[in-house]
Amino acid sequence: MPDLYDVAAIGNAIVDVIAPAEDGFIESQGLTKGAMMLVDQDQQARLYAGMKQAVETSGGSAANTIAGVASFGGRGAFMGKVADDQLGETFAREMRAIGARFENQPLVGGPATAVSMINVTPDGQRTMCTFLGASVEFTDADVEADVIEASKIVYLEGYLFDAEAARRAFAKAAALAHGSGRMIALTLSDSFVVERHRAGLLGFIESQVDLLFANETELKALFQTDDFDQAAEALRQRVKLAAVTRSEKGSIVLTEGERLTVAAEPVEKVVDTTGAGDQYAAGFMFGLSRGRPLQQCGKLASLAAAEVISHYGPRPQVTLKDLAAGKGY
Repeated sequence: MPDLYDVAAIGNAIVDVIAPAEDGFIESQGLTKGAMMLVDQDQQARLYAGMKQAVETSGGSAANTIAGVASFGGRGAFMGKVADDQLGETFAREMRAIGARFENQPLVGGPATAVSMINVTPDGQRTMCTFLGASVEFTDADVEADVIEASKIVYLEGYLFDAEAARRAFAKAAALAHGSGRMIALTLSDSFVVERHRAGLLGFIESQVDLLFANETELKALFQTDDFDQAAEALRQRVKLAAVTRSEKGSIVLTEGERLTVAAEPVEKVVDTTGAGDQYAAGFMFGLSRGRPLQQCGKLASLAAAEVISHYGPRPQVTLKDLAAGKGY
């Protein structure tokens, strides 16, 4: 099968509602600053009513990554579930507008399209409250075999581990990918996901994952240690390739035989960290899909992450292809 896509991703199809917030608002709502929590539709409505100057945009972790791949000039496809409603139509239209394939049929007669309420405090930290809605209705029947088999890298969003049906979809995608000689990548998504599903994640990582993305907090949670180097070594023994982000410390890239350090790209001001990990993964996988050396993949990843944290919103506001060319990456 020819290579039609650089990256095909499976994840939650979510519309993001992003607004600035003071620490006092976070506390008054009983939220954990900097974390992600799941809410029902009533909680989502109450929180939305208290948010000011909100901006609505298509989001979802893996969908944001595909937007980044497209901004680099890559070919991306996304699989996820929206409802047959206005927000679902908006999500589909915006994904196709960036040049990504999105052809899953919308859900009819079920919950509404998923929404993530993202409150960003002055220090750039984002606190997310997510109503998963129709996104958790994604099943193995929604996995497009021809797309998986035609993609160099198949990228799976850890947030979906909360849904049993989606875990079956992961297994199907992994089998199809490996059967076609493709690479399976997974992002851990959030430390809360790791804590809820540690055993299942470790089993899936050891048996199916070729490339793992994590941040420092998620990695430590996965191996239940406060020692970063110990956790990194434990990860190295379980996957062929891994990229671990460490905020201002940059990131490390792990293989069986080496540990590369990648410096963080300078940022004049951190405005909103929403999407930093998503865009890091986009840059890394774009470089990998085009045969770039691992150090350069890390530089592209850091560049994309730096761009997205310099403004509100989880997707690039400039063309990453041009930005990378200007840096000589």
